[in-house]
Amino acid sequence: MSAAASRSATERRDELIGVYRTASSCTICRLSESRTKVVFGAGNADAELMFVGEAPGAQEDAQGLPFVGRAGQLLNQLLAEIELRRDDVFVANTLKCRPPGNRDPLPDEIESCTPYLHRQIELIEPKVVATLGNFATKLLTGSQTGITKVRGTPQIHTLGVRTVYVFPLLHPAAALRTRSLVDTLRDDFAKLPALIAGPPALRSQ
Repeated sequence: MSAAASRSATERRDELIGVYRTASSCTICRLSESRTKVVFGAGNADAELMFVGEAPGAQEDAQGLPFVGRAGQLLNQLLAEIELRRDDVFVANTLKCRPPGNRDPLPDEIESCTPYLHRQIELIEPKVVATLGNFATKLLTGSQTGITKVRGTPQIHTLGVRTVYVFPLLHPAAALRTRSLVDTLRDDFAKLPALIAGPPALRSQ
């Protein structure tokens, strides 16, 4: 059991606020020079389901909140279809700062931000971490297999100190670009309630 697991939800939430304050003034990588706001994440700090996307876009950078654009609207819609709200889950990204021009995250940027993500997972204590798109999926599964081959199938991984189900999903932005993928994403979302309600993830012996 991790140190965080023995603490109350209130204590873990207070620690998470401390991590947010540290991240909000982070200058470890070059993205601190061009960001408007750090996009730490938002939602229920005691959620059983956590989503991890790629990186903030322009609207997220301006508001300091994740998934507030069209992709976020689709995420909200898909959550509603499985009787969840954004307030029921926690939403974060692999990177906490927007890459200029929405370019792909660079390896050293991912490396700089990963400890923040692992700390979020440790303190929130989700049962399921749903990865949105290739970057988050490859980072948290440790595999370079593309999202289209692994989407919709839960995996068990230890992230930092916490063992969770990692559930790869297509990124909502990809579904908006290729409308036929919305139904694929919807079908995968439909598997989440049973995964959340089931037994916790256990390390392989």
